[in-house]
This record gives sequence, C-alpha cells and structure tokens, in this order.
Amino acid sequence: MSSGRIIKESLVEYKIARILLHYGLTITTAESCTGGLVAGTLINAEGISASFKEGFITYSNEAKVRYLGVSEKTLEKQGAVSRECALEMAEGAAENTGADVAVAVTGIAGPDGGTEEKPVGLVYIACTVEGKTIVKRCHFGGDRNGVRHAAVKEALDLLYCQLLHIAR
Repeated sequence: MSSGRIIKESLVEYKIARILLHYGLTITTAESCTGGLVAGTLINAEGISASFKEGFITYSNEAKVRYLGVSEKTLEKQGAVSRECALEMAEGAAENTGADVAVAVTGIAGPDGGTEEKPVGLVYIACTVEGKTIVKRCHFGGDRNGVRHAAVKEALDLLYCQLLHIAR
C-alpha cells in the first residue's frame, strides 16, 4: 500500500465514506457559516457520489426556512445561531431529501456579527443519523477562516462518531 493511500484512509472523510457506502446510507449537508466546506470536504473521498446526493448552503434566514423548513418562530425566538436552528436544519435537510444522514452547521465566523450573548466563534453543529439527532455547541477562536475550518473538522468528527454507533 502506498503512503499516499495510508494518509487518505486516515482522513475522517474517507472513514465516513466507507461507513456510508458499506451500509448503503445517503447523506446531505446543510451549512450556513461554513458555506459548503463540509460538503466540499466530504466529496474528497472517492466513491462518495453513491451516498452524497445534495447539500444546502443556507446563509440567509429565508433560505433556512424555504429549503430546510426551519421555523420562523425558531429564528425569531432563538436566532439562526442556536441549538434549535441547527437541529431544525439537520432534520429538515434529511426530511426534504430523504437522506439517512444529515449534518448541519450554523454559527458566527466573524470578524463581525458577534454579541456578548453570541460571540464570534460560536457554532452549533447538528447531526441526524437514521432519525436520531444530536446537537453540539462549540466556541472556536481565530480568524474567520480558522473558525470555519475548525467547524468543518468538528462537524466531520461528530458525524463519524455518530456513524460508529450504527457500525457496531
């Protein structure tokens, strides 16, 4: 086995792809602050096209409502950067596409937009696997790109951990 293949196989997106393909699962993504980086990272893995059919970049609240079914009430009461919004994004993406698995990310990448209650770097990540959804609250430091890339890494790690539960 070449060293290039060993490195590829150790990357989380390849591990995720292997599980999805082995179990015949489909996946979708719903992203706000990461702007498609989760989907872009997943599609690095060869063969993922058998599982990955579509993804959503829903940067605006209107897009979250229209494409993912996020409740306007949730956006008014909790805001787009909230546990509730992330949960509705993941569940809406899975439901609207018929996917078995969905991962959603919403947050404040900065450098502007933060408040004392919701500072720059606050990110919520939701993962739905076969109807069970978990949400993780994270706070990342660094600049805009640092926050975005840290959120992608955390989202893929969370997804992988959830997929390991069905792979047992």
